[in-house]
Amino acid sequence: MIPSELSWKDSFKNGLRSIEQVNQFFNISLKEMHFDNLIPLHLAYRIKEQGLDGILAKQFLPSNEEIADHQEDGLNDPIGDQNFSRPGQIIHRYKNRALFLPTTVCPVVCRYCFRKNELSNNDEIFKSDFQKTLEYFENHPEIEEIIFSGGDPLMLSNEKLESYLNSFSKIKHIKYIRLHSRTPISLPQRIDTGLTEVLKKYANTFETLSIAIHVNHKEEIDADVTAAMARLREIQSLNLLSQTVLLKGINDCPNILEDLFKKINRLGIRPYYLHHPDKVKGGMHFQLDIKAGRIIYANLRDKLPGWLIPQYVLDIPGGYGKTPLFNPEALEFSGVLINYKSQQIKL
Repeated sequence: MIPSELSWKDSFKNGLRSIEQVNQFFNISLKEMHFDNLIPLHLAYRIKEQGLDGILAKQFLPSNEEIADHQEDGLNDPIGDQNFSRPGQIIHRYKNRALFLPTTVCPVVCRYCFRKNELSNNDEIFKSDFQKTLEYFENHPEIEEIIFSGGDPLMLSNEKLESYLNSFSKIKHIKYIRLHSRTPISLPQRIDTGLTEVLKKYANTFETLSIAIHVNHKEEIDADVTAAMARLREIQSLNLLSQTVLLKGINDCPNILEDLFKKINRLGIRPYYLHHPDKVKGGMHFQLDIKAGRIIYANLRDKLPGWLIPQYVLDIPGGYGKTPLFNPEALEFSGVLINYKSQQIKL
C-alpha cells in the first residue's frame, strides 16, 4: 500500500535509482545494465500492488531483455535528434515549430523511451545555454510553436517553468506552447496548486497552451491520476492532449486502445498521437511490425468516433519527422514512406 504521507518530492527523491534498490524492493535478481533507472516510490508501490506481470512493471521495471537488446538491432538516436539540434537545447526539425529541452530530469525512466540512450549519456543536445535559446527563437520568426520536451518539463520547479514561459511570451511570433509530459501519470501529486497557478496564468497569455500527456494503458490511471487530471481540467483554455506509444505486450490490441481512449476522453483529454514504437537500442522487445500496427489501427477506426481517434504515426529514423502510417489502400507495408516534405524514405 502506498504510504499516505508520501509527497511527490519525497517520492521522487527516494525513488529507486540503482539495480540493487530495484532488486531489494521487488525481491528480484536483475543484472546491471547500461541504461539509467528511476522509479519514484509512489509508482514503485503501485507496481508492487499490480504485480510483476502487470502493465506498469512491463513499462517501468528494468528487464534483462534490455541487456540482450543493447547488443542487437536498435539505434541510439532513433528519430535523428542529433541531425537537427541547434545551440540552446533546441531541436528544429519542422519549419514552424521547434523542441526545447530544458531538463534531463524525468519522473520515471520508461524502458522503451526514444531518448533512453541520449539521457543516459547526457548528450550535448541537453547542454544548457538559455541566452542562445532566446537568440535562436528571436531570430527565427517562422517558429510559432515551442514544444517543451526533455526530460520532462513538468519536473522543472514552478519558478523555473514560469521564467521560461515568461521569456517566450515576450517573443511576438511565439503563439503556441506545448508541454509533453509523463508526470501526470507517473507522479500525479506533482500537479499541485503552485504548478496549476503557473499554467493558469499562461493559458491565456499564448493563443494556445497545451499539455500532451503520455499514457499507454487504462491501468495507468488510478484515483491519484484522476485527481491530477481534474486539477488540470479546471484551468480554462488549457488544451489537454494525449500521446500513446503502441507497444508489443502492452497495448497492441484495438480493444485495449479503445478502452484507453474512451477513459481519457472522460477525463477531458483528446487523443492526439498513437506512435509506432521507435527502434530504440535496449527497447527492441517492444517492437511490432508496421503491418500489425496498421491492422490494429484499422480495427480501432471501426470502434471509435472519428474525433476520438489519434493520428497513427512513425518518427522516421534519420530525422525525417512524424509520418502517418495508416494506409486505407493496403495493410501490407511496402518498405517506403512519404514524409511531410514529400520525400520517399526507405526503411
